[in-house]
Amino acid sequence: MKKLLFSLGLLVLFLMMAVPSFAAETFEEVTIAIDTIWIMIAGFLVFFMHAGFSLVEIGFTRSKNTVNILMKNMLTIAVGVVTFYVIGFALMFGTDAVGLIGTSGFLVSGFGEFDFGIPTLGFWFFQAVFAATAATIVSGAVAERIKFAAYLILAVVITSITYPVVGHWIWGGGWLSNLGFIDLAGSTVVHSVGGWSALVAAYLLGSRIGKYDRDGKVNAIPGHSIPLGALGVLILWFGWFGFNPGSTLSGNAYNDITLIASTTILAAASGTISSMIYSWVKYGKPDITFTLNGALAGLVAITAGALVVSPLGAIAIGTIAGIVLVLSVTFFDNVLKIDDPVGAISVHGICGALGTLLIGIFAVDGGLVYGGGLSLLAIQATGVVAVFLWTVAITFTAVKIVDALVGLRVSTEEETEGLDLGEHGMLAYGEFLLNTSTTTSDNLVLSSTSSTTDRTRILPNPIESN
Repeated sequence: MKKLLFSLGLLVLFLMMAVPSFAAETFEEVTIAIDTIWIMIAGFLVFFMHAGFSLVEIGFTRSKNTVNILMKNMLTIAVGVVTFYVIGFALMFGTDAVGLIGTSGFLVSGFGEFDFGIPTLGFWFFQAVFAATAATIVSGAVAERIKFAAYLILAVVITSITYPVVGHWIWGGGWLSNLGFIDLAGSTVVHSVGGWSALVAAYLLGSRIGKYDRDGKVNAIPGHSIPLGALGVLILWFGWFGFNPGSTLSGNAYNDITLIASTTILAAASGTISSMIYSWVKYGKPDITFTLNGALAGLVAITAGALVVSPLGAIAIGTIAGIVLVLSVTFFDNVLKIDDPVGAISVHGICGALGTLLIGIFAVDGGLVYGGGLSLLAIQATGVVAVFLWTVAITFTAVKIVDALVGLRVSTEEETEGLDLGEHGMLAYGEFLLNTSTTTSDNLVLSSTSSTTDRTRILPNPIESN
């Protein structure tokens, strides 16, 4: 009996010692599992945003270029994830070299299983869909006149060089992160990189045929489906709830997730309202294209500071972005004469930089309106300028090389006929009979903007963000 009691005592003692260890191990595993599931779901939402980008660009351009746009967006994803796997991830998250670039981890190798808090491939997946997003922004700005092959090469450059280097500076332990630069989910890392790349590419590519008269008069080139563009915006808005809240990189950070989701939707709503009101006052009617783009402007602007501003600050940021969006599109269209069919430069480049800077004003901890002084604003401005200079330099060089190697722009005949036939030999809408004898009938304009001649004379070209 004594031996039995002694054995039971030893068993109880063993269990008392083992249970805490088992519980700790189980808790850690559950935490990793929750974080992994959350980040993967967020990544799936970001991937789905490419459907939104495709629909936005299709809706706000002419039907004769639909197949070309679908091909560009599909191949952006395909090319982007492969190049980011082979090269980009290493440059972004590899061993740091003087704060400028990663130098290890090519083919996502050499990392520990949980170096990033979740399985490494899961973290790579989340970052890969972000990289593809930066590249696809360019597609809309160069729509309807760039060669398909030329665009693919530019997509490779962005996802393998331009974006990963900026990502290392800010998210990979580089010099800007060490300064205290704040960019939660990529107003600068993703959107400004895409926007500034789009600016350079659109400028060097030149405008579409018929966009500007010799005397400088701006001619609207309406898109063929406002409903498709609107659906694309709503898909993007939905996907942004993976883009921003997912950037907590933890499903257990429930307070942060709820704050980020709230500031994200408030900024988007405020951008929608302010761009609608401002365009209404400016042009006499509430414009659907500016209103849709205003939502995206608010989303892009809040992406950097969604975790560090209050809900009221998010409303202010979205409101400012919506107004700046209208001013920016008008400026690029009427003053600089840079043809951006979907407004990508203004939405992503300008509003991405704007949102990044506004952190220095509205951040609860360190923002100017909260008594934080100018130090945070100066850090944010340093990052915005550095990313602009890097992106412009790389994109300018890449575009010039691409132009020399394969040519940048399609022929006049292909552009007039439509890139669907010229570049791909097929039509998106096979039941439509295209009459390519005139530049009016082959547009197949289905949007509401085509019914009001006076309106299309006053407004910049119908825009939308890609």
